[in-house]
Amino acid sequence: MAVTKIKPIKSTLSKALDYIQNPDKTDEKVLVSSFGCSYETADIEFGFTLSQALEKGNNLAHHLIQAFEPGEVDYEKAHEIGRQLADAVTKGQHEYVLTTHIDKGHIHNHIIFCAVNFVDHHKYNSNKRSYYGIRNMSDKLCRENGLSVVVPNKGSKGKHYAEYQAEKTGTSYKGKLKIAVDTLIPQVSSFEELLSRLQAAGYEIKTGKYISCRAPGQERFTRLKTLGADYTEETIRERIEGKRTRAAKIPKQAEQRGVSLLIDIENSIKAQESRGYEQWAKIHNLKQAAKTMNFLSEHKIEQYADLTAKIAEVTAASEQAADSLKEVEKRLSDMAVLIKNVTTYQKTKPVYEAYKKAKDKGKYKAAHESDIILFETAARAIKAAGISKLPSVPALQSEYTKLQEQKEALYADYGKLKKQVREYDVIKRNVDSILRVERQPERERNTQLE
Repeated sequence: MAVTKIKPIKSTLSKALDYIQNPDKTDEKVLVSSFGCSYETADIEFGFTLSQALEKGNNLAHHLIQAFEPGEVDYEKAHEIGRQLADAVTKGQHEYVLTTHIDKGHIHNHIIFCAVNFVDHHKYNSNKRSYYGIRNMSDKLCRENGLSVVVPNKGSKGKHYAEYQAEKTGTSYKGKLKIAVDTLIPQVSSFEELLSRLQAAGYEIKTGKYISCRAPGQERFTRLKTLGADYTEETIRERIEGKRTRAAKIPKQAEQRGVSLLIDIENSIKAQESRGYEQWAKIHNLKQAAKTMNFLSEHKIEQYADLTAKIAEVTAASEQAADSLKEVEKRLSDMAVLIKNVTTYQKTKPVYEAYKKAKDKGKYKAAHESDIILFETAARAIKAAGISKLPSVPALQSEYTKLQEQKEALYADYGKLKKQVREYDVIKRNVDSILRVERQPERERNTQLE
């Protein structure tokens, strides 16, 4: 389980960076890494990027914290998950420093990234939408690494989240009362007998204009009608008399276009509880079975082996597209950093050359320390990239634009292939359900699908 929160840094950037890099918290800085900058000079490099911002905002950087459940992840894995989260949030366009703190009972990551990107110098917009994107990405990474995930903090309209969660798991007073009523309805012959049985079960009953119940330990009475449309006195009487069944909630998949999964009516708890739901499920299954067979016909799939081969083909194409997309994203990220370093190198080179020629180097350095540090940092990065001859920035920017276009095309293709993979997965599961493939010997699986 990872909990995330983000806050802006409006001042004392250097102090914040020093705090997250504390050697006592980061295993003597073993768990410190960075992107687009050197963590030792991150505040200066952030400042240089901020100075070129097209929009002047109040934020110098953003501080993202990702905390893990105690004992659920080791520090190396936590740091790697933090890196993946930082890369996803900054998209290879913002300098960031990532550290993992291991001095407390729970391992947690700190990510400080520049408020302005170094590609087109636009500021990062931090709002509810961007935060939910961060939280969803963190949850996705947790799932991929076998970690638990925090349930989003929302419930039904007008309902407190704690009540929503408790009711969802059947632990709230309302949830327990609904279960009690649903359980007793098939066993009683009248509404009065239902109340009597509830009373025998420990509920305190209050009559009047509205029937209310209170469980042992419950502070306030609960009116039956507040449980929902299926729990008014009139509706409960109709349910007892068999004139009405409990309303069934139609699954979201039934509202989707195309083919959706068949429902296992035999093992469905809802079908056992509601004749109305069972009838709806049967009709739903007939429609989806017809759509499944139409899909197979349209795609000229006649043998089960043809279906599995097509699924393997689509899956392989999707995986290849994903790999190509990752490769282009990595090239874009590397090129963005190279453009930044070459630009910084060129802009600060005159200051550095003047420093080399200065008679009083100490005095000159004190007056131009930031530019000298920026030049030396950029020079080291360019050398580490294996570049001996300084490339043209316009040429790099042109190549970057072409890579961006290639990325967008790959992303569109990948999206289509992912949709196909999901679609074929539903088709196969429906076919398996229709033919009961899992119950047949292997030699019978290559039968005709018509």
